[in-house]
Amino acid sequence: MILGIGVDIIEIDRIKKVIDRFDFRFLNKIYTENEIEYCINKVNKYQHFAARFAAKEAIYKALSEAEQKIANWKNIEVFNQKNGLPIVKTSGKLKEYLSDDKEIKLSISHSENYVVCFAILNKL
Repeated sequence: MILGIGVDIIEIDRIKKVIDRFDFRFLNKIYTENEIEYCINKVNKYQHFAARFAAKEAIYKALSEAEQKIANWKNIEVFNQKNGLPIVKTSGKLKEYLSDDKEIKLSISHSENYVVCFAILNKL
């Protein structure tokens, strides 16, 4: 059963400009240490940062108003399986809410200039 859906699109250049201006102040506010390490080691790091930003926004939009109050930038972590499939790891109160009966599915796509992410919150 679908509990919520969310979508976000972002210009990669917008994320690049913010990172170039605020560097680790921005990165440490939005991303987990694992996400920062992953993205920094990529050839097109801005594309990967933008993808994670869009994913977090899409996930936030998929949550209800009550759930949004327990979500924050860093208790949503996006990483990839070896086959490239994006996976969500949550922590804190958001993890407690999702527990074993809910899951978040992600789809991330990008072009040279944009990243789009679609998130679905399912009840198992």
